[in-house]
Amino acid sequence: QVQLVESGGGSVQAGGSLRLSCAASASASGTILGIYIMGWYRQAPGKQRELVAVMTSGGGTKYADSVKGRFTISRDNAKNTVYLQMNSLQPEDSAVYYCNTGGLGSPWYTGGMNYWGQGTQVTVSS
Repeated sequence: QVQLVESGGGSVQAGGSLRLSCAASASASGTILGIYIMGWYRQAPGKQRELVAVMTSGGGTKYADSVKGRFTISRDNAKNTVYLQMNSLQPEDSAVYYCNTGGLGSPWYTGGMNYWGQGTQVTVSS
């Protein structure tokens, strides 16, 4: 079991920036070895959850077309932590953002277990 704890959401005006962080840890008495894929997904009201950005432990990345050039994903593999720097935020970026391990729907998804954080709200006003 993997526990994911997100931080960094909030409210910002259009054109502003936010940085999300997510730290993975083992639940109970388990341990975590290297996590292959970590990333971010988002879900807006009335819409399906969508991939925003994922990153492999080797540095491979995939971004949603809508965020390319504005968002940057990064990782600290030693700390099992993933970050999402979001710049030039727009109202359509408003959603609950979820941290993920497993990479569901990404090119590297292997059909294994996906774990999700509790979600953090990002609200962008015009």
